[in-house]
Amino acid sequence: MNSPINQVYPVIWHNDSVLLIDQTRLPNEYAFVEIHRSSDMARAIKTMIVRGAPAIGVATAYGMYLGAREIETNNRDQFLNHLEKVAELLRTTRPTAVNLFWAISRMLKTAYETLGTVEDIKQTLLNTAQDINAEDLQTCYAIGDNALTLLPETPEKLTILTHCNAGALATAGYGTALGVVRSAFREGRLARVFADETRPRLQGAKLTTWECVQEGIPVTLITDSMAAHCMKQGLIDIVVVGADRIAANGDAANKIGTYSLALVSKAHNVPFYVAAPLSTVDFSLSDGNKIPIEERDPEEIYKVGDTVITPTGVEFYNPAFDVTPAELITAIITENGVFAPGELAKSQLQQVA
Repeated sequence: MNSPINQVYPVIWHNDSVLLIDQTRLPNEYAFVEIHRSSDMARAIKTMIVRGAPAIGVATAYGMYLGAREIETNNRDQFLNHLEKVAELLRTTRPTAVNLFWAISRMLKTAYETLGTVEDIKQTLLNTAQDINAEDLQTCYAIGDNALTLLPETPEKLTILTHCNAGALATAGYGTALGVVRSAFREGRLARVFADETRPRLQGAKLTTWECVQEGIPVTLITDSMAAHCMKQGLIDIVVVGADRIAANGDAANKIGTYSLALVSKAHNVPFYVAAPLSTVDFSLSDGNKIPIEERDPEEIYKVGDTVITPTGVEFYNPAFDVTPAELITAIITENGVFAPGELAKSQLQQVA
């Protein structure tokens, strides 16, 4: 596997602390935030210093270890009781991203199953967080390469439209949707990325374009409302997006605006793919109606930077995600292969095997 020239790692374990790329400062400033405590990690997740479901999962795993490190007892039962409180703190940060809850469950399971002293448990928790980090990176490589089998066999290079940021910044590195882009670019099959700006936080405009520019991937920014026009003009060959939670039937929650993009893709016969690790699939939910949708501060809507753009007296509604029904999704690309939305149970069987 050839890694990108300018690899980006948004979550790094370094000198007994976690370094996070502060994504709220991009693209104008490339800076890190150093995290030493679980409460600081919870704040970083909630304020979107770190964002993207897989990256949140990795950060949460380290947050669990940092919380474990803060517990000052050698009594196993007392330690586990305090660790449950750390888990509860982290659970309150972002309700839609299932990777967060998956990471917490894996870290708690590790703690309860580890024999030996409290110090032994703490060391095993650190090892597990590092494993989750490394596994997610390899997962992204696999997702990118598995997608190559989907790309149309044409002499012309392809254009890919993506929404929000499902790149290296949203994962342990390489990305899910942008992992597909990177693999296609590496193989000489990509002509250009079209990136939706992704209102209201502009992750496409600020983060996806930034990642593409770092690696010399041709990228064109469009507003969210331009997607239909671009498809009608024949500018888009396929759409690839990420996901924050996928129900067992294939319904997928992703950044607000994804559902409308899927409808537009269907109307123009443009394939619509979701790229996500199996840890993003919540098999406990039968369909997307049961996915909790986070609502965020209305300030994200009525302000651009420091400028208020609405009149006094207007009311606001700011859901951070929407759910795309499975029937609008051409296929879901995972580390275990490509599946029709209704065949995700097969991916679960492969994961267990």
